[in-house]
Amino acid sequence: MAFHQRLSFDSIYRRYFYEHPRLTHDEVRHLTQVDYVDRLALVVEDGEELVAVGRYDRSPNTTTAEVAFVVRDDYQHFGLGHRLLDTLTDAAWARGVTTFSAETLYTNRDMMSLFRHSGHTLTTSVSRGEVSVRFSIDPGERDESLAPPKTVSSD
Repeated sequence: MAFHQRLSFDSIYRRYFYEHPRLTHDEVRHLTQVDYVDRLALVVEDGEELVAVGRYDRSPNTTTAEVAFVVRDDYQHFGLGHRLLDTLTDAAWARGVTTFSAETLYTNRDMMSLFRHSGHTLTTSVSRGEVSVRFSIDPGERDESLAPPKTVSSD
């Protein structure tokens, strides 16, 4: 809840597509309870502070999962979204997910840039100001020349 409250109006709007100043207890429960197979969330922390979250939720009885990200405003444009996407892709593939889908606002250039530079071939469609994105996460189909260089963490 503290992480959500530190997000700007714009970041919240880009994540939820509407004004959403506070999370409900049910939303917090949904966002924090994962099974590590069909629902996985990864976080980035700076010290004790949560600064980014990436997650996927598999559609029931399929190999497709919806992926979503939110990065605290003062940590945006440092590559955290790319690192989260790469790690989520590896984890999802290992758990039988073959395709990621996402919904983003047409005006969310940062998210579209993340997807365009992921190395995955995208299929997109636009409707009512929203972009639907779909792509295979098969590592054999990834074009590394389109992706940013991978960094090695010293954690």
